[in-house]
Amino acid sequence: MKPIFANIAKGIASGVMISIGCAVYLGCPDKIVGAVLFSVALLTICYFGFSLYTGKIGFIVLKHGKTEVSELLLGLLGNLVGVVLCGWALMAAIPAMKETALALCNAKLAGQTWWQTFARGCFCGVLMYVAVAVFKEKKSPIGVLFAIPVFILSGFEHSIADIGYFAVSGIFSLRAFGFLWLVIAGNTVGAMVLPALSLVWKEKSAE
Repeated sequence: MKPIFANIAKGIASGVMISIGCAVYLGCPDKIVGAVLFSVALLTICYFGFSLYTGKIGFIVLKHGKTEVSELLLGLLGNLVGVVLCGWALMAAIPAMKETALALCNAKLAGQTWWQTFARGCFCGVLMYVAVAVFKEKKSPIGVLFAIPVFILSGFEHSIADIGYFAVSGIFSLRAFGFLWLVIAGNTVGAMVLPALSLVWKEKSAE
């Protein structure tokens, strides 16, 4: 049972940090600055070894045993718990932030078709994989510092951050639920693109 709780706890820790990233983005009048400062969330997650679904799902292509899948799903559960609870806390603690989140979330729901939401999630997934892979392989935060602002300013969708925004906004509906699952699916597919392609060129190199 200890590994189960440990993985959930790491996921909750990531949810807390993503909530802080959401808060600085919502609270910052300059969206470019807010997008850059959001990077503090993923930097903390990477340096402390927390578990973030969008940062780990791409690596499941290369290593997908029962242990890896279990850790991924338990981490996702923790992500949801952490980001929702912190989102509610932010909504209560900073009422003005709720209004900003409400406008943001309503725009997402009204301004996107299902396939646009999925596609935006895919592109975010690609960048999340790049950010974490560069951190792991090159021991450098440069991927995080560029990939996070790029996905935010491009209008791509990050599932855990979006759950945080919706929690702060107080929106709870079937439409929002469907939107968020589309983003999770998009993040999942997008994060797998580059590692899947890497298997192809590695196989070619081995021939």
